[in-house]
Amino acid sequence: MEDKKKIIFDVSIWAVLKVVLVILALFFMYLIRDILVIFIVALILATLIDPFADWFARKRIPRALAVLLIYIVLIGILSAVLVLLIPPLVEQSGQLVKNLSIYSDDVVNSVTALKDLAVSKGFVSESGESLGSLQAGIPGALSGVFSTFKGFLGGVITFVLILVLTFYMVVEGNALKKFFKSIAPERYRPHLVGLMTRAQHKIGLWLRGALVLGLIIGTLVYIGLMILGVKYALVLAILAGILELVPYFGPPASAVPAVFLAFSQAPIKGLLVLIIYVVIQQLENHILVPKIMQKAIGLNPVVSILSLGIGYTLAGILGALLAIPVATAISVFATDFIELEKKKVSDR
Repeated sequence: MEDKKKIIFDVSIWAVLKVVLVILALFFMYLIRDILVIFIVALILATLIDPFADWFARKRIPRALAVLLIYIVLIGILSAVLVLLIPPLVEQSGQLVKNLSIYSDDVVNSVTALKDLAVSKGFVSESGESLGSLQAGIPGALSGVFSTFKGFLGGVITFVLILVLTFYMVVEGNALKKFFKSIAPERYRPHLVGLMTRAQHKIGLWLRGALVLGLIIGTLVYIGLMILGVKYALVLAILAGILELVPYFGPPASAVPAVFLAFSQAPIKGLLVLIIYVVIQQLENHILVPKIMQKAIGLNPVVSILSLGIGYTLAGILGALLAIPVATAISVFATDFIELEKKKVSDR
């Protein structure tokens, strides 16, 4: 009887220690969250570049030279795109910032006119109060949207650090796997490497799918806004493409400035822009995402939304952008852990 009590006591102590260790590990990760963000971005980029480096390696080209060639090609493509996009983008962005207060006043005047019309037609007072609240909140809401977008485009030093870390990861050839192999017991190494490979594959699928989605949605938004003659269509389309990296919340957020600017030109134009964004969103949800993302990632929507909230709380916009790939990798580890536990139970 005493032996049995001792075993139960020992197991309980070990369980408590494991919980404490997990809490300490999470707290430590929170303290170094900025470094972790850089590391995760570099890991995602390395996942994207690694297949090309492997192809060059099969052609007997050293990995360091291969990565440099890939960087040169990517920088060349990016430079060509920037040469084409930056002049109109800078011009449109400058005009947008310059005229933002004017557009805000136009929208406020339009909302005031709608409120007066509602009162004159005998609508209930709550309608007028709601429109009044909307009128009062427009300037602050738009200021927040554009300041967030401006903050997202910053961080040149961080970008350079990410490139350097990505270069190291790819040149070393699966550097992360080698690191875990060096610290893991020998009998766990094959399983751990396989686990890392599956997680890396999932992240790669997410990244390629997100890039394709962003390109498609950005193009559709640009075409729709150009047809309607909405100002700053290029800026709004790029914003829509970038925010595709944040599922559920990104697409509606990208519609806010577009509807605002269109509404400042004409209320009917604002309504048409809203309809365009809704149609594109439905096309994305029912056709594009199931074909491109859902089968590749397989994350539960509730898990995705919780991941986005946690990512945003820990690291802001960048944390929200990285939430899905991190959650995808964690889901691979969690699924593997559950399967191992089930196997242990069945073996008993």
